[in-house]
Amino acid sequence: MSIPTADPAAGLAVKAADRAHVFHSWSAQALIDPLAVAGAEGSYFWDYEGNRYLDFSSQLVNTNIGHQHPKVVAAIQEQAAKLCTLAPGFAVEPRSEAARLIAERTPGDLDKIFFTNGGAEAVENAVRMARLHTGRQKVMSTYRSYHGATGNAIALTGDPRRWPSETGIAGVVHFWGPYAYRSHFHAENETQECERALAHLEEVIAFEGPQTVAAIILEGVVGTAGILIPPAGYLAGVREICDRYGIVFILDEVMSGFGRTGEWFAADHWGVVPDLLTFAKGVNSGYVPLGGVAISPEIAATFAERPFPGGLTYSGHPLACASAVATINAMAEEGIVENAKRIGEQVIGPGLRELAERHPSIGEVRGLGVFWALDLVKDRATREPLVAYNAAGAANGPMAELAAACKKRGLWPFTNMNRFHVVPPCTVSEEEAKTGLAVLDEALSVADKYTV
Repeated sequence: MSIPTADPAAGLAVKAADRAHVFHSWSAQALIDPLAVAGAEGSYFWDYEGNRYLDFSSQLVNTNIGHQHPKVVAAIQEQAAKLCTLAPGFAVEPRSEAARLIAERTPGDLDKIFFTNGGAEAVENAVRMARLHTGRQKVMSTYRSYHGATGNAIALTGDPRRWPSETGIAGVVHFWGPYAYRSHFHAENETQECERALAHLEEVIAFEGPQTVAAIILEGVVGTAGILIPPAGYLAGVREICDRYGIVFILDEVMSGFGRTGEWFAADHWGVVPDLLTFAKGVNSGYVPLGGVAISPEIAATFAERPFPGGLTYSGHPLACASAVATINAMAEEGIVENAKRIGEQVIGPGLRELAERHPSIGEVRGLGVFWALDLVKDRATREPLVAYNAAGAANGPMAELAAACKKRGLWPFTNMNRFHVVPPCTVSEEEAKTGLAVLDEALSVADKYTV
């Protein structure tokens, strides 16, 4: 890997234009200092000063195939030379082929694909399909969740990013999902957590009125809200409850799909087939914006002779679909999903558990594939989080210090509240993973200072 010669002047120009004109998401504009990035390749990106960073965030947990994969870049270039764009109403080769490849890999018989521009739009359209299919209005989701930033998607989101956009949209009901380490149900083990979480869900459905509930939406593995692995039997239990009450089961695999957990989809770990599955991010690693909904035959049949009232100008954009085709083919040909599984089982999982033996700030290690989290605590005995839930001033607290310590050592981190997420590309090598863990080992001394 060759890094271009440092060019600080160019970096200053990029930063100046950004600060003058770019309005950044999820940010107080006057308080941020975006890094000017000059380039990227594989598991790394670098700035104009010549500093290289090992990307343990996969940007927003989406560059599953790594940066600048040559097969995907070439596919975009080839498609751009052939046909840049065409309206969704036409049949075009990259769109058809992308849909075929995705349908081959989704669980069960989810064989129809509706394309969107990203994950939030996928959730919006899945909810619309569920409501029209059932004739009901309510949709249920967990408090520890993130489903996107558009109208219904942010209402369904459980984490605090929902609060500023709360409009009291009718029909959204939140409930507690399983999280054995911080059990809402006072469970003593994973089996109890599963049983009590399912009983709680069924009780909420009973009080809401089963005949009013259109859908339950869950992440395959809860992502930004904690990388929470569902206990064995939980997703199957939700599937059974949905079947019993005629509720549509939506699985949000936007973050957990396309190799992130060491399988094509997180659902594959438990053999569960939802009615609708949303995807984005890893489908083409974000090289061109793309998302979608995989649809069961029963729900697809609802719209066989009844028009589906939804659409997007860029649905199934040829450049995006060409990049998805190249991504999926490269993942299959190069064993990228298998690599994610192996690295998780043999390097990241054991490495993080070893760190937990040395660092009192680590309360729990959990994860699958290249999708891991450290639940950081002040006190292991009480499990008090290192920072409080949605803590004010957290930008200057121990988690910010931990992130800064990682960046100083050339590791780009992903942190959220009291958690450190280890989410490198699915293509990460054993050497790269070990390098990142070594940096994290050093940086965690910052967090350890805040423990009792």
